[in-house]
Amino acid sequence: MVSDQKFLEELVKSIVDHPDDVKIDRKVDEMGVLLTLHVNAADMGQVVGRQGVTAKAIRTLLRIIGVKNNARVNLKIEEPEGSTRMPRPEASSM
Repeated sequence: MVSDQKFLEELVKSIVDHPDDVKIDRKVDEMGVLLTLHVNAADMGQVVGRQGVTAKAIRTLLRIIGVKNNARVNLKIEEPEGSTRMPRPEASSM
């Protein structure tokens, strides 16, 4: 397992309630490295955090690891069916 993928796995497993459900796909192309994170639906709130603060922090840490390895590392958090995240309210017109 590559260092960025291993780092993400250890980090996410330490903050979720269902660590056995954490799965990470790694894809490399001309744009850089894309890590796709799959977690249990009940853990989405813990991974994303309030207003996305936790997800932003994780992305920042991955960017630092990417710089050390001369690679651009991006994170995609796959939203599972039945996640507890509330949909964004639509803008109402008056």
